[in-house]
Amino acid sequence: MSARAAYCRACLTPLDAEPLKCSACGARRIVRHDELNALAIAHIDCDAFFAAIEKRDNPELEDKPVIIGGGRRGVVSTACYVARIYGVHSAMPMFKALKACPDAVVIRPDHSKYSREGHRIRELMRAITPLVEPLSIDEAFLDLTGTERLHGAPPAHTLLRLQRHILEEVGITVSVGLSFNKFLAKTASDLEKPDGFAVIGQGEVLDFLAPRPVRAIYGVGPAFARKLERDGLHTLADIRKRGDKAMAQRYGDMGYRLARLSRGEDHRKVDPVGERKSVSSETTFNTDHSDKETLEGVLWRLCVKVADIMKTKDISGSVVTLKLKTSAFKTLTRRRTLSEPSQLADTLFRVGRELLAAELNGTQYRLIGIGFSELTQAVGDAGDLLDPQAIRRATAERAMDQARAKFGTDAVIKGRALKPAKR
Repeated sequence: MSARAAYCRACLTPLDAEPLKCSACGARRIVRHDELNALAIAHIDCDAFFAAIEKRDNPELEDKPVIIGGGRRGVVSTACYVARIYGVHSAMPMFKALKACPDAVVIRPDHSKYSREGHRIRELMRAITPLVEPLSIDEAFLDLTGTERLHGAPPAHTLLRLQRHILEEVGITVSVGLSFNKFLAKTASDLEKPDGFAVIGQGEVLDFLAPRPVRAIYGVGPAFARKLERDGLHTLADIRKRGDKAMAQRYGDMGYRLARLSRGEDHRKVDPVGERKSVSSETTFNTDHSDKETLEGVLWRLCVKVADIMKTKDISGSVVTLKLKTSAFKTLTRRRTLSEPSQLADTLFRVGRELLAAELNGTQYRLIGIGFSELTQAVGDAGDLLDPQAIRRATAERAMDQARAKFGTDAVIKGRALKPAKR
């Protein structure tokens, strides 16, 4: 039997045997697998991304539990791994998170900063392959098929170099999953977090997947998982036994998809055009609000956050969506298609304010959100023929962006943003 392919994760030396430690540097961090040099589909996920960036920028936070979020009625955006020890996790209500971890350092998210760092990481990915499919600001699929001659090494070794490069250049760790399709690559990237490098090969797929719970499959939400479990489907082995036809008859397209995933079948290609479909931001108030001034003040701040992300990614949106949640937890969404794509906070706010005005009827709101969708590459500001001042406002906004980039986010603030937001 031939030796398994292996690399030292500390010094990246290729290893021909099955050593307990690296023959070059003595480190014991070794990745090995029978199919290591034959696999080319990867999923890369930044480890607790928002929290990692904040800890990088403030070393005093290194060993402390950090929660990115805000407001007792808000939710956790990201929890560092120290906070996760206490049971804190993403999407947890802040009051529950602080009850579980009262000593946590809570930091309000700086989406502009995170977007910039995410863009840097994305460019490092694209330096090794053009086939990068972003899933969010901090994760992406990569296809390294055919890159061995270009980089002088198999995809696994190239990914190890990329992992180190991100740590050196950006200052955070990422976890890598390597396999032969997207489903398994994403599954692998969760296996050894943080700073992991996990591999799932073709020869082990059925045995590996059999005991995995249906809740672990991406796209299976809590409600659907409960339905599957009520029907006696607790693991992927259970789904596999049920068969494609029965799963499709019972659960439709999703049932057929699960049947195929239970065998590790996923024929989707890594699509570099598959950028995120929308960019949005929302906030939950500590107390409900119905007055125009308060809601518009918060709306403007959200528009600036969204616009910062759009500009960093060099994209524009053709549809504006306003989201509201009433005190009775009823969600309202209102949309409007723009005459020309835009990435400007000014455009987003003006349309969002008009959509909001129609809903100011005394209803108390606990949440407000705004965003762009129908995204395309940015092509400049065409302006609005019905609004001759649009170009002037766009020019002013670009000037403010330049000033904020040079002197800090608070260097230039429009008058509306100077008003304190009531939370």
